[in-house]
Amino acid sequence: MPRPSPTPWSTYAPSSLVCPKREVKRFTDLSTDETSDLWVTAKEVGVRLEQYHKASSLTFAIQDGPQAGQTVPHVHIHVIPRKKGDFENNDEIYDAIDVKEKELKEKLDLDVERKDRTMEEMSHEANEYRALFS
Repeated sequence: MPRPSPTPWSTYAPSSLVCPKREVKRFTDLSTDETSDLWVTAKEVGVRLEQYHKASSLTFAIQDGPQAGQTVPHVHIHVIPRKKGDFENNDEIYDAIDVKEKELKEKLDLDVERKDRTMEEMSHEANEYRALFS
């Protein structure tokens, strides 16, 4: 089963990435079982994050390939809890995702492990999220 990982780039909503265990570049490279596991996991993560963040909706997003805006070369689903009024126009979230992904690509050498947050910050968030999935 894929594992969720918190993503720090979102300033507009708490978000997580759900990635398959096997690293593949494109969604179409996943097997049928991997595709099913990925979406079932994204659903489970979404349900828990929506409750935890007291949200009322979820956005699930995949950018599959460079021309679709994918900047990190592996399949992942953005799971973003949403609240009323988080954007004036609901679809602005996709523009925000694009902007943040481009900023991420510009500031990161994608061949080097990134360390956007301190260990303490990640540990705290991991402990909170671990409780959601136990």
